[in-house]
Amino acid sequence: MTEVTPGSIRAWIIAARPATLTAAFAPVAVGTACAWHVGGFRADAALAALLGAFLIQIATNFANDMFDFQKGADSETRMGPTRAAQAGLLTVEQLRRGIIVTFALALAFGVYLTWIAGPAVVVIGLASMAAGLAYTGGPFPLAYNGLGDVFVMAFFGFVAVCGTAFVQALHVPDIAWIASVPIGALATGILVVNNVRDFEGDARAGKTTLVVRFGREGGVREYAVLLATAYATPLLMLLFSAIGFWIALPLLTSPWAVRLFRSVANDRGLALNATLAGTAKLLSVFGILFAMGIAL
Repeated sequence: MTEVTPGSIRAWIIAARPATLTAAFAPVAVGTACAWHVGGFRADAALAALLGAFLIQIATNFANDMFDFQKGADSETRMGPTRAAQAGLLTVEQLRRGIIVTFALALAFGVYLTWIAGPAVVVIGLASMAAGLAYTGGPFPLAYNGLGDVFVMAFFGFVAVCGTAFVQALHVPDIAWIASVPIGALATGILVVNNVRDFEGDARAGKTTLVVRFGREGGVREYAVLLATAYATPLLMLLFSAIGFWIALPLLTSPWAVRLFRSVANDRGLALNATLAGTAKLLSVFGILFAMGIAL
């Protein structure tokens, strides 16, 4: 990172972690498709939800960068992508200001969505912001106490998908609850790859992820369960609901998922960086196909 100027725009882009934004895009796409499915699609609400989700994700990434650096989880031995604070690209104070500004921008979109859908949006937005900070910060950081997986499943699955559908249709369609499951599962899979790669360093830093608690093989099994859950959902929807065969479109990506699982099971260290990126891309493509299947 010697070619990156500290405090530069590129430093902020690195801290924002653009590759992780698929975890914000996919649930909004699927939630919008659920609203379309029940005749409640609103383009303005969908766009505001997407931009708000991106901003909350970026603010959460800033917070993770800052808190993990302060707690010693991000050190010179880390194997993942560059972290701005650890690499000296941004100071803790700069990241703190970035969190405030980004959350404030997200709040502006939240105000617009509140005008459309009512005060329930306030609860959704504030809970998402609080969870983003509590993920690695505060007196009981979720990621350091084995609750990171629950957080991702809840907020990138149920809250994001159902919330997006709600601000458009003004209620949560039944299909949105079901559609939340595979999106939350694959988003959690991104976290699991990260934790499998870093479990030794996390253990030294006192970051008790589920992989640290139950071992590397436990993490591999969790990843397998998450993939199985994601792919079983559209299949079950096809078999047991009146929705059409288009819902099976995400199954086209199953060979890709198998390759990613083999990597998680067999690879170590830096090799898992590509698997981490691959899981994020899988979430994006799966989400687009799933949204298309629901809409069609």
